[in-house]
Amino acid sequence: MKYSVVLTVFLVFLGTLRCYAGGSAAGSAEGDGDPRAIELGTRITVVDGLGHEISVPRNPRAVICSGAGALRLLSYLGAQDRVVAVDDMEGRRPRFDARPYAFANPQFAALPLFGEFRGHDNPELIAALDPQPQVIFKTFSVMGTDPRELERQTGIPVVVLNYGDLSSYRQDFYGALRTVALVMDRQRRAEEVIAFFEAAIADLDGRTADIPREEKKSCYIGGIAYRGPHGFQSTEPTYPPFMFVNADNVAYEPGKSLAELEHADVAKEQIVVWDPDVLFVDVSTLQSDPQASAVYELQNDPAYTGLTAVRAGEVYGVLPYNWYTSNYGSILADAYFVGKVLYPDRFQDIQPSVKADEIYDFLLGEAVFQQLNQAFQGMVLRKIPL
Repeated sequence: MKYSVVLTVFLVFLGTLRCYAGGSAAGSAEGDGDPRAIELGTRITVVDGLGHEISVPRNPRAVICSGAGALRLLSYLGAQDRVVAVDDMEGRRPRFDARPYAFANPQFAALPLFGEFRGHDNPELIAALDPQPQVIFKTFSVMGTDPRELERQTGIPVVVLNYGDLSSYRQDFYGALRTVALVMDRQRRAEEVIAFFEAAIADLDGRTADIPREEKKSCYIGGIAYRGPHGFQSTEPTYPPFMFVNADNVAYEPGKSLAELEHADVAKEQIVVWDPDVLFVDVSTLQSDPQASAVYELQNDPAYTGLTAVRAGEVYGVLPYNWYTSNYGSILADAYFVGKVLYPDRFQDIQPSVKADEIYDFLLGEAVFQQLNQAFQGMVLRKIPL
């Protein structure tokens, strides 16, 4: 009888540990190293980005992150010490690098490889890893190795994450953080990160929401990377830093579909017609052939050299937005800089490089702005001399 009672209590306790992604958890929500979960070595069930229920060990000691941005999410949660291998994006030695999480974690480059970037995983390499990963986190599941096939071949649970963004799919981003946090026992940290982004976005809006449109300078961002570097015609109509500070983005057209607003290659003639007051350049363009970069075009193309902003010296460099997908911390840093340029009276208390390091220090535990700036010829968060 006593044994039955004890068994029943134990089974009820195990049942309370069943957790679901998206922030709802029926189990322990202590997070950040709940000793009960560690000692019991429990398993939990999460619902991943594909809607599949995945059984995983709670608080695993060895994981790998497949696909663009997956390792960034883990780094935001402070669980990067659990990574036992990386894809070849981390092991490369590119001329330029704009991933703050990589600067903050140089040890990634020395870890064993488990496959190629963008989710092209190698099951044989994974099987040879020591220690063996207990969980694989995977973003952008339609790219590279199919997650269910990877799980079948390796015997390791694969948790698919919807990477999201800071605009229309912000809740996907938050959901991905919470899913990883549930597995890694970092729930408290996940909520801190989410609160950090929400507070920053609210602060940016609060500083600028009441500015009448007729008092705003028009602006345009060129050189945005999209599956590789691009020239000045590459832009984003819903560029988040512009949206967060309520900027007058000449490329934004209300009423267009989300797909049309995500990225655009604007005709050079249209940029000339718009003739914005202020120009911003995503310095990822410097990864291009020297004579194809947005900076070179602004310096040498007659269509651009006649622009009002070029003649007035109102051209500014911003941190790369897309580099192995969206760099969320850099988006916030860029937004504060854009706000400082467009509305200096509303951002008198902001020193952009200092603000950038505050953001990186919170998200990654390292102030890496100077490293980023050096990697891009000192053109970041400053006026670009043409």
